[in-house]
Amino acid sequence: MSEMDIDFVVAWVDGNDTEWMRQFRLWSKETYGDKRNLRYRDWGTLCFLFRAFEKYAAWVNKIHFVTWGHLPRWLNACHPKLHIVNHRDFLRPEHLPVFNSHAIEVNFHRIAGLSEKFVYFNDDTFILKNVCPERFFREGLPRDIFALNAISPSHPIAHININNVRVINRHFTKRIVMSKYLRKWLFPQSGMELIKTLLLLLWPQFTGFYDPHQPQPFLKSVFEEVSAKEKEVLDRTSCSKFRNNNDVSQYLFRYWQLVKGKFIPVSFSDSFSTSIRSTKSAYLIADIIRKKRYRLFCINDAFELDNEGEFQNAKEIINKAFEEILPEKSKFEL
Repeated sequence: MSEMDIDFVVAWVDGNDTEWMRQFRLWSKETYGDKRNLRYRDWGTLCFLFRAFEKYAAWVNKIHFVTWGHLPRWLNACHPKLHIVNHRDFLRPEHLPVFNSHAIEVNFHRIAGLSEKFVYFNDDTFILKNVCPERFFREGLPRDIFALNAISPSHPIAHININNVRVINRHFTKRIVMSKYLRKWLFPQSGMELIKTLLLLLWPQFTGFYDPHQPQPFLKSVFEEVSAKEKEVLDRTSCSKFRNNNDVSQYLFRYWQLVKGKFIPVSFSDSFSTSIRSTKSAYLIADIIRKKRYRLFCINDAFELDNEGEFQNAKEIINKAFEEILPEKSKFEL
């Protein structure tokens, strides 16, 4: 495998699949955790991510499509760049079935044939413009921003963030890391995040990190290193059927890359993340899509209204906008 090979990993679930729903209900009765509908809801936008892969990132080596076992009806599973990955292909049998994205993500390094360099796309992250390999990797290292932050107790996943940072503080001394990689930390293009970093520099331990919700470049070797050193922590997350406060997440591996200096600083001015909470916000997001204001764009599902009609309306607004900028079917579609 060439050193230039960069894979994509995409994780997806069809929350409407009848067999999946049966197992979901069965295990829901026996275990605790986050079982909200928004964790598994399908906005129908996945085909546009694949169209963007073909149009804006044709250089990708392989796309590993990770699912519970179901596939979108439109997907061309025979595409030469597509690798269909069932949970049972890389997760341990005793951990199945699983409905926890964290349990899936912390085991990505077990995917057969995965390149050393890969980019993880949630199904709510999109490419709106041409993107080159150097946006994600340069000199064999992930492109990222090292920016310090303080974890807010009111954050919906504060406990998980704390778990991640606790592991980092267990293995790394902030003062030593700072002395090695200060130039990477104090990256002028970090913008407002640089101010937060400066304010938190004197704090003796890591208090948290800036978490851009965007396609995330990773080194598989970092997953393997963390797995070897924190087996118990990762096994605990792997055993979690549903998201819960004892988990760690994919960000643990990102933080590990940052504090080991395994990254090249990059500006995030070409990316943006927002939440869709109502029909009104759907119109604003659709406008961003149509005007292609950003290269990388994340639409976080925060639509917790009980009105199914309003959800369907918002879904139609978003899909119509994507259809306008990516109207042609890709070869990933039947």
